[in-house]
Amino acid sequence: MLDLDAYLARIGTSRRPGLSELHRAHVMSIPFENLDPRRGIPVSLELADLERKLVRQRRGGYCFEQNLLLKAALEALGAESELLLARVRVGRPPGSPRPRTHLILRVRAEGAEWHADVGFGHGTLLEPIPFGPGDVIEQSGWRFRVIEDGPELVLQTAQNGEWLDLYGFLPEPVPFIDVETSNWFTCTHPRSPFVTGLIVSAVRDDATRVSLSDWDSLSLTEETPAGRTVRAVEPDEVGELISTRFGLDGFGRDS
Repeated sequence: MLDLDAYLARIGTSRRPGLSELHRAHVMSIPFENLDPRRGIPVSLELADLERKLVRQRRGGYCFEQNLLLKAALEALGAESELLLARVRVGRPPGSPRPRTHLILRVRAEGAEWHADVGFGHGTLLEPIPFGPGDVIEQSGWRFRVIEDGPELVLQTAQNGEWLDLYGFLPEPVPFIDVETSNWFTCTHPRSPFVTGLIVSAVRDDATRVSLSDWDSLSLTEETPAGRTVRAVEPDEVGELISTRFGLDGFGRDS
């Protein structure tokens, strides 16, 4: 059982929040990071391990960790949720589908079905959106929509006046063993970008996205709906940036 009070304290609220408030507080309190896979440590999805890492140790995590922790909190608050696996599309070369290595939630709460995702890192939803295709949703200036593409639903975001695919998914729940298999691939496969590269990101209270990554070149990105700035980073800056910008101490690029 999740220690709900400890989780709520971690995300900065002590009362019983509604779905949107809970989702937004989680996004703005728990950073996205792959520091364990980057240094060869497999990621456990056991709830006790997620709670220890993300709540008590005040670490972050990637999609499997983030959304499973959110799922446990939602269920402790009386909501129902299902696990869905998605294929990331952003940055995908044409004709080269990626494996289903992104986890999202379908949530039943407050008399409706919701698409919840606190684990997409730089570009994640701030709040849940109605499940399935529908109208454009604006969240603190960031714009999202879901469209149909054959059997898949695709989450898109507006960027530079165009719609960019983020990920596509079948609207069918998957068993936890499928999630465990996808997580094992993501955190251990020698060609997984979460094993070979570095990504740490966070959303500030004003909804500015901040990300440190070497997936293209080692850089720090800050982005608002109005634009972005990118600054090249030297390797010896990484540890300090991870500590000061993301609240994670004791990690350098090669930690």
